[in-house]
Amino acid sequence: MTLADILRPSCALFLDFDGTMVDIAPQPHAVQVPPPLIAAVRSLYELLDGAVAVISGRPIAQIDNFLLPLRLPVAGVHGAERRGADGTLVLLHAEPLDLVEHAARALAARHPGLIVETKRGSLALHYRQAPELADECLLAMQAAVDQSPGVTLLHGKMVLEAKPGGASKGRAIQEFLAEPPFSGRTPVFIGDDVTDEAGFFTVQRLGGVGIKVGEGDTAAWRRLPDPAALRRELEAAVAARLTRTA
Repeated sequence: MTLADILRPSCALFLDFDGTMVDIAPQPHAVQVPPPLIAAVRSLYELLDGAVAVISGRPIAQIDNFLLPLRLPVAGVHGAERRGADGTLVLLHAEPLDLVEHAARALAARHPGLIVETKRGSLALHYRQAPELADECLLAMQAAVDQSPGVTLLHGKMVLEAKPGGASKGRAIQEFLAEPPFSGRTPVFIGDDVTDEAGFFTVQRLGGVGIKVGEGDTAAWRRLPDPAALRRELEAAVAARLTRTA
């Protein structure tokens, strides 16, 4: 079953960004957004009457910059910040991350291959360029998070991220579904990482479909091999919908 078969005018589409819509890059700022992807997402936004949102670990401002000229509903920082379809911005309370930042920067000072990324309410330590440091990064970050009340540690692809305990992609999707134009629709969520599993559980519990991009164990009912395959499926879904409505 293809995405064109799954998507109906009654669906709401939720998309992760890195590793899902676009290929993961060695550094967070280096991802490339193919122009046909922008065109396909714009068309689906119109065909689904605005019920398309990005659910990402990135801040909203970064998603807006990458998807210009689109300005979609977005949940950023794993739901710690969320902009609804009406433009309303909701920010979760963020706990201090001083201990986490100190631990991450001390580690990065000793190992130049590590990248520390600070966001509103969260901090990520990327070790994609130094995968042999995975265990050392985990020990340092977990120890700091354990001493930081209200903070949890997310394990992503070559990244560890400290974030507010109440933030999750599943919660963000559920909040979108309580608002127009998402309310009353069947949710479809597409993601690639362990951090997306909460979103898969949420949409499937509500009668929707989760689609995993790439390898790895998952709760999602469907799978695509890589972001390029998803981009082809998005374009095909647009073509199929346009054909059916012509």
